[in-house]
Amino acid sequence: MMSQGNRIDGMPKVEVIIPAYNAAKYLSIALESVIAQTFHDWRIILVDDGSKDATPEVAAAYQKKLGDRLVYIRQTNAGPSAARNLAIRHSTAEFLALLDADDIWPPNRLHDSLQSFEGRPSVGLTYGFNTRIGPDGSIIDTFDSRQPHGEGWIAPYLYMRLVDLPCPTITFRRECVDRVGFFDETLRASEDRDLWLRISLQYEVALVPHLLGHYRTSPESATTDSDLMLNAHLRFIQKHYGVKGCGWIARRRALAGIYRQRAETFANRQQLWKALKSSLRAVAYYPPDKRTLRTALSVLLISMGLRRRRR
Repeated sequence: MMSQGNRIDGMPKVEVIIPAYNAAKYLSIALESVIAQTFHDWRIILVDDGSKDATPEVAAAYQKKLGDRLVYIRQTNAGPSAARNLAIRHSTAEFLALLDADDIWPPNRLHDSLQSFEGRPSVGLTYGFNTRIGPDGSIIDTFDSRQPHGEGWIAPYLYMRLVDLPCPTITFRRECVDRVGFFDETLRASEDRDLWLRISLQYEVALVPHLLGHYRTSPESATTDSDLMLNAHLRFIQKHYGVKGCGWIARRRALAGIYRQRAETFANRQQLWKALKSSLRAVAYYPPDKRTLRTALSVLLISMGLRRRRR
């Protein structure tokens, strides 16, 4: 049985890492979802990444409410990776769990995540199922199926973009970052996949087959900048090319996945010429990928007016 009370050494079992930038609108919802956890041996490390809104006031109210169970740190704006790294440097717990300031946890999140480590010293990181929610909290879609190659020694599949690990469901041992390093602050995107890959080269990854997080989408998200995302993904592929399981074929499969997703993004925006070029480039990188072929065919038919675009 996991301890639900305070540890003898006075340190929490798990620390919740929350980077926040102009997060006043949603921060209280995220914090309340931590307070509502059925597992109680936690502490929050909240790093305010130079917010210009009422984030400091929201944080102050919860500091008053939670006392030393919430550590608030403010830094000059440097991005989410730098904020997470600062929080990790201030951490002392055995386990670290990620929660962005606009995301939400169900009450079972920490209990189920920590239970998945018990008796499994080779497991360094766990993740679970999640939903995507809109700005108003309504559910867009749910991802609650096991991914092929999504458990065990999964590094090559992370590299090839065949496995996704949703951030609000991630928990990892603090020792992992001591061993493999922190978030790469030079990456503008894919910095999370970069760290998960480095951890998965040294540790097994476990799936918690339960809903563990609600990821909030936003029209202002960096993921809407197609060129920024492409450049970051390409840097990630180049950075890890040649490590175990990430050779020539894996690189081409990874590139095919990047350009397939880019094609789908352009198609959703009705930028059909860009979508067609990206989909054909994806096919050229790795023709055996059926998903890539389906995307290319779909974009081609839409471009020819033979199929309606999915809304």
